[in-house]
Amino acid sequence: MTVAVPLSLTLRAMTAEDLPRAEELSAEQSWPHRMEDWELFFELGEGIVAESDGEIVGSIMGWRFGDNVASIGMVIVTPNRQGAGIGRKLMEAMLARLDDYTVMLNATADGLPLYTRVGFVPLATVRQHQGLAPTMPLAPLRAGERVRPLGMDGAALIRMYNEAVGMDRTAFMERVMRDSQATILTREHEPVGFSLLRRFGRGRVVAPVVAQDLAGAQALVTHWLGAKAGKFCRMDVDGDSGLSQWLEDIGLPCVGSVTTMVRGPAPVPRGTGKVFAVMGQAFG
Repeated sequence: MTVAVPLSLTLRAMTAEDLPRAEELSAEQSWPHRMEDWELFFELGEGIVAESDGEIVGSIMGWRFGDNVASIGMVIVTPNRQGAGIGRKLMEAMLARLDDYTVMLNATADGLPLYTRVGFVPLATVRQHQGLAPTMPLAPLRAGERVRPLGMDGAALIRMYNEAVGMDRTAFMERVMRDSQATILTREHEPVGFSLLRRFGRGRVVAPVVAQDLAGAQALVTHWLGAKAGKFCRMDVDGDSGLSQWLEDIGLPCVGSVTTMVRGPAPVPRGTGKVFAVMGQAFG
């Protein structure tokens, strides 16, 4: 249903036909999202656009994970309409859709005041690293460890990821894995970590990375950066994990950071795995 709001603005559900304009909105912010990235966002989630005089001037997207957790991202207002309250209207409309869910998002510094006003609280920091992947030595593995292609262990990988994020992302991961390469870290033949690599933005993104400890995460990341040496790669990493400083040290610089925020009870991770690199700033 279409809902009219002040300032000659109309909010309505996003459709596939809106994606070319959505790509333009992200390009206006100097964000790297390709049409293929927007198509994946739309396939996995739902969106709302703000229209004024027949032109789309803002967007927001939401993704549901299981029955109780969701995330919000791609909150964009075209530059010449910023400051008019459009972002807040989009946020309130999406939160109304997700009324029964704990909602998470990654906030830029500009977005923090708005998200705080609508009930979000800070939870963590994500640091964005990107650049040309450095040449890497072989990863120093411990006795009994091996980094190998995923093979047929997809169910084990998804289970590990769900436990590490504290929510049910099974359908989400099944879809993302179709467009990804996967590497798994085993210890005495048992999976203890994994990482995915897929095309995104200006090159490739290593995401997510799940491991039991920093050394395991470094081994997984070393594999992908070594394989893509000299190619543009991106990672969005937990700011407190120790991985960010290591990436700086090996030559993949931090170019910015966002604040992970939550509205409602925060998901509680289970198991022994930890998320060292998130799936992406939009998804979390």
